[in-house]
Amino acid sequence: MIGIQWIIFIGVAVMSWLVQLNLNRKFKKYSQVPMTNGMTGADVALKMLHDNGIYDVKVTHVAGQLTDHYNPMNKTVNLSDGVYMSNSIMAAAVAAHECGHAVQHARAYAPLTLRSKLVPVVQFSSSIVSWVLLAGVLLLESFPQLLLAGILLFATTTVFSFVTLPVEIDASRRALAWLSSSGLTNSYNHGKAEDALRSAAYTYVVAALGSLATLLYYVMIFLNRRD
Repeated sequence: MIGIQWIIFIGVAVMSWLVQLNLNRKFKKYSQVPMTNGMTGADVALKMLHDNGIYDVKVTHVAGQLTDHYNPMNKTVNLSDGVYMSNSIMAAAVAAHECGHAVQHARAYAPLTLRSKLVPVVQFSSSIVSWVLLAGVLLLESFPQLLLAGILLFATTTVFSFVTLPVEIDASRRALAWLSSSGLTNSYNHGKAEDALRSAAYTYVVAALGSLATLLYYVMIFLNRRD
């Protein structure tokens, strides 16, 4: 079991590192490619929102790199340092992607609605699951129900990771379709925007697979507790 554990965690860690390294490389590369119209990430975000009939979402600035996100609670598209004021194709792609989430919210996109409903459950389970799993492993022989409870708690985070996948992929699809139809991208830079968003999507795929692998590991411990 220890060997399987190390294979799981080292394998996931290596994949995560490689995917993040690739994303950072693409971010740096495409941040050097300017938009032909000079529009910044903030400009692109506002245009995409308005083109989709959305006027109650604010575009704001947040510190950090790759910290961009859409907050459905206060209806804000939050763009990072390298996106908000940048006029690069990378900034345009990221801004449009986050606005894709705002469009999903406005259109009541089912996976996004489900993910939003799971947030409080995941927040609660994430705050205690590590301790429950640790105690469950230590008390496996005398109190196996505790590990089972930890598995069920961890399963909510795994479900959340997989529900996130269609949400992120659909947001990128909406972003790329709009960038093309609005004429903001062309034959020269559209492929670059697509490549950037594809690289970002890989991070969610790795996270989901890593969560599933960890869940299966604890399930194996529970099922083989008397071996």
